[in-house]
Amino acid sequence: MNGNKLVLSAAFLAATLFAFSAQAYTGEKYAKDAKISLKEARTIALKAFPGKIVDQELEREKGGSGLRYSFDIKKGKTTQEVGVDAKTGKVLENDPESAHPD
Repeated sequence: MNGNKLVLSAAFLAATLFAFSAQAYTGEKYAKDAKISLKEARTIALKAFPGKIVDQELEREKGGSGLRYSFDIKKGKTTQEVGVDAKTGKVLENDPESAHPD
């Protein structure tokens, strides 16, 4: 019986982590206005700065079309903020994260 509980717990944890990491992001309510998908934007951002995405959001912000995906990408001890225009796919920002991230 304990073995079954362990297997079920592991399966639940794996499913939860996959569901969260697959598409969870702040600003999903703006997705209907984006022409570039989250998956495409992630690919663009990782080409601009290879590493591991640790935070992602879709937000209204000045510059470009006014709608952008923002990614915090960690590589070693560096965290880079990469912004991708959600309508054109253009990289709008690729800078080290500031000391006071928003």
